[in-house]
Amino acid sequence: MTLVILAAGMGSRYGGLKQIDPITDSGEFIIDFSVFDAIRAGFDKIVFVIKEENLNEFKDTIGKRFENKIRVEYAFQKLDDIPKGFSIPEGRVKPWGTAHALLAARNIVDDNFAVINADDFYGKSAYSLIANHFEASEHGGVSDYCMVGYKLENTLTENGTVSRGICNVGDDGYLCDIVERTSIRRAGNVAAYEENGVETVIPLESIASMNCWGFTPDIFDGVMEGFKKFLANVNSASNPQKAEYYLPFAVRELMDDGKCSVKVYPSDSIWYGVTYHEDKEKVMAGIQALKDSGEYPDNLNQ
Repeated sequence: MTLVILAAGMGSRYGGLKQIDPITDSGEFIIDFSVFDAIRAGFDKIVFVIKEENLNEFKDTIGKRFENKIRVEYAFQKLDDIPKGFSIPEGRVKPWGTAHALLAARNIVDDNFAVINADDFYGKSAYSLIANHFEASEHGGVSDYCMVGYKLENTLTENGTVSRGICNVGDDGYLCDIVERTSIRRAGNVAAYEENGVETVIPLESIASMNCWGFTPDIFDGVMEGFKKFLANVNSASNPQKAEYYLPFAVRELMDDGKCSVKVYPSDSIWYGVTYHEDKEKVMAGIQALKDSGEYPDNLNQ
């Protein structure tokens, strides 16, 4: 199995790869824990999706930490990696979003694989849940994908609002719908988001997608077809220079077309990410507590 790590945005988010802040006293990054957990769940290859101009710096800063532990390959998300017959809107400089980032790996991933964000901490169980799904998958005639979902309560920050994919899961455990909600904040015993000036309550136990997916290789063909539809309409978007094709949207399109099903595995783990600078102290304390409990060794990189 392969772990695809979406890391093309790391340089811009951190102001340069060499400025990535360790989140443990041993100097580990969040990505160290993701790779550690994936290896012990049985994954045997990593594909980092990055910007090509960051390759050497990425290898020196991050990639070399894993090259003696697991097979490592690189894929490049490029603005001009689009199907024939389409063009880039005038003035556009940024790539096309997370679904487009996934497509960057289409020529080097040929087995079942997981997809995660580079700077999110998902917890040990996420990787074993995806691995076990593919060992047991027998869902019939459509592609049987999976997603690890988190209680919304376990993904919020006290330091501002967040965007989350809020999931509607059927009684059979399969995803029915996923809707991106922005400006979500904790509001006492519930959460709430604001849209067009109207505040709507969301239960804290709602399942949120944190971009932790399990796919079979046929996902690439489906996402490519969706990407073509996206590009055909991008010039009619409100901002063609910044419109993005997101992975949850691509999966929902495939579901709506009857081409896939998505088993949702709820996780009780706390998701960690440094959305705001003020989040770092809490993230460090939470991960240190996992080390203290014996879930992780004192130094992952020894």
